[in-house]
Amino acid sequence: LLFLFTRLKDDDSGDHDQNEENNTQKDSEKEKNDREKPQSTTKRKAVVPGPAEHPLQYNYTFWYSRRTPGRPTSSQSYEQNIKQIGTFASVEQFWRFYSHMVRPGDLTGHSDFHLFKEGIKPMWEDDANKNGGKWIIRLRKGLASRCWENLILAMLGEQFMVGEEICGAVVSVRFQEDIISIWNKTASDQATTARIRDTLRRVLNLPPNTIMEYKTHTDSIK
Repeated sequence: LLFLFTRLKDDDSGDHDQNEENNTQKDSEKEKNDREKPQSTTKRKAVVPGPAEHPLQYNYTFWYSRRTPGRPTSSQSYEQNIKQIGTFASVEQFWRFYSHMVRPGDLTGHSDFHLFKEGIKPMWEDDANKNGGKWIIRLRKGLASRCWENLILAMLGEQFMVGEEICGAVVSVRFQEDIISIWNKTASDQATTARIRDTLRRVLNLPPNTIMEYKTHTDSIK
């Protein structure tokens, strides 16, 4: 699967725009037909791999957030501030999103990209996250784009080998440094957190003296 990512990276023909237009047309016709059924308009269409596409093991959603530093963040204001970019189910759909996104190194101010399994909000309080934690790596400026790409390709390519433990990953752009983190479900499972740490070191090619910190979400909430 990881090989597929690199092979398809340069192979995005860009012809998906036409499909999106057709889909929009179909969707509006479908909405017209569904108006008599008030329930169905609230249902979101499931994201599935297209014909001949390479399915991922899980669907994932990209999110973006930006806030003014120094302003206290309540969990409610954080939730309002976080914007969903879109969900994908295949390698090809991932590259369509990713190829149009700004790289973390080019983001300004106090910004974050989040990539989480579909249905998991990138919030400590989410049911999938609340008993978990995250590995945090602080990066000097200039490394975020490469490390973020390596991290999410490893996550989508199931390189961590910890079953369903991985929830998602975050890159946080700050003024003095950038921070990347990977979130998992069960903070108390030391074998899992150790395996995630070792895989991170390998996929990010981190120098041996890199400081890595594991923080539980309950500590973050406190």
